[in-house]
Amino acid sequence: MPVLHIAAERGEGPTVLLLHGIASSSVTFHNVLPLLERTHRCIAIDLLGFGESPAPAWANYTLADHAAAVERTVASLRLREPFTVVGHSMGALIAARYAARKPRRVSGLVMVSPPIYLSPAEIGDAFERARMDFYLRLYEYLRTNRDFTLRHAALVQRLLPIPKAVDITERNWEPFVKSLQHSIESQTTLSDLAHVKAPVDVIMGNLDEFRSEAVLRIVERMRGVTVRRVRATNHLIGKRLARAVADAVLTPSHPRVSGDGVALSGRAQYLEATLV
Repeated sequence: MPVLHIAAERGEGPTVLLLHGIASSSVTFHNVLPLLERTHRCIAIDLLGFGESPAPAWANYTLADHAAAVERTVASLRLREPFTVVGHSMGALIAARYAARKPRRVSGLVMVSPPIYLSPAEIGDAFERARMDFYLRLYEYLRTNRDFTLRHAALVQRLLPIPKAVDITERNWEPFVKSLQHSIESQTTLSDLAHVKAPVDVIMGNLDEFRSEAVLRIVERMRGVTVRRVRATNHLIGKRLARAVADAVLTPSHPRVSGDGVALSGRAQYLEATLV
């Protein structure tokens, strides 16, 4: 795998590696970098096939491919100490795979708006099963209708508060299609999370268009995983979600304790995040 493009490197201190999502670039972390660069060395990279990183035609853009490219890039940086990995959307799935493969390299994992999915047949709740089926049908439609997807992606891009937060073009069409099919529709994230040794924070907006509550309920029961729900936030990292991400980096999800010595539950962390 090739070395990926280092899109931003700011600040000094403990290292934070930032991985954006599908059809995007390091602009994803526009609101996060100012909150972390005062205390951390922040390194944002463009994923394989996106931004200014190489897009090899022979790649299948599986989670294994993406994680291997991240691994090669981290090796080129010669980082000596374990670091925190922050991934957004598909970048969160890649971050989980990397953390599972390289447990000694990762001191903390923050997954922001992760589209963690199961097969619809594995979900008991009828509403959530229908929702999962809708997502998978939507993704299949997007990757099999090129003109429709490119045209509407251009329209969506102009409406977003972060320029090029969604960037699907002729150049990255193949990486987009293959990443969607092989890294999101066909994923192993629940299995990867079970093998992560570092503390894991999952941060999800209650208005996230791509969340699955059925799967989140499974995730928040996993050992070492804390799910933080943030009100009035969607899939993109706006300023409110960015503050929750910064809090997770600055306060990793070891069992957190309130002022009266009681460990905070998932609901308590939900309420806490809304007050940041």
